Amino acid sequence: MVAYIDTAFVAIRMPFPRIYVQRLFDSIAPRYDVLNRFLSLRLDIWWRKQLVRSISPADAGRALDVATGTGDVLLALQNLNPVFSVGVDLSAAMLTRARAKVAGNGTALVQAAAEHLPFPDESFDLVTIAFGVRNFSDLRHGLHECRRVLRPRGLIRILEFSRPRGIIWKRVFGVYFRVVVPTVGRWVSGHQEAYTYLPNTVSDFPDGEAFTGLLADAGFHNVTYETMTRGVVTLYSGSVSP
Repeated sequence: MVAYIDTAFVAIRMPFPRIYVQRLFDSIAPRYDVLNRFLSLRLDIWWRKQLVRSISPADAGRALDVATGTGDVLLALQNLNPVFSVGVDLSAAMLTRARAKVAGNGTALVQAAAEHLPFPDESFDLVTIAFGVRNFSDLRHGLHECRRVLRPRGLIRILEFSRPRGIIWKRVFGVYFRVVVPTVGRWVSGHQEAYTYLPNTVSDFPDGEAFTGLLADAGFHNVTYETMTRGVVTLYSGSVSP
């Protein structure tokens, strides 16, 4: 499905400043992977596999994973044998855990914001983002930065939570995200805010055609999206013109 919409009227509410996001993820880094697996029923592993499977080895030459977190996507990208790969994240604590996963395979890790990627224009063939784009402090600027560092014919793949379709599934998802996730998250991580932040950012985030429109505005072509798990997660794809 390709979306052609006017995004001038897409409202984007990003109430969380960059320093807040950085400190929040620093605080939950020690339990982040455990909670991801538990709260997603290990579906997060399958979702990331779908992201990587959407990329051919020929397109993964120079890969950048933005908001890399603990490095799960970077690790999966090694199956495509990239020439080199780089992971970027705001959180030093997250990058420490990513380093333990990708050590020894030539992957570089950089602490930086998506809105200020420290790379020259047209440095990469591929940009990936898994469950991180909704944390950008300036969504439009961050997407433009991703476009800036991609070479002609470069690809972008973004995996993100979305709002499921269907009344029953919406209700089930709503209860799970607004009651179960914050309760379990607080209990396991010991952090009072982190797992309330998650459902808030998902409910506020422009998904589906609204988000593909933002990708088009940022300069991406052939923008499509595919929903998974009844719309709980969406994989967005785009490319840079030759």
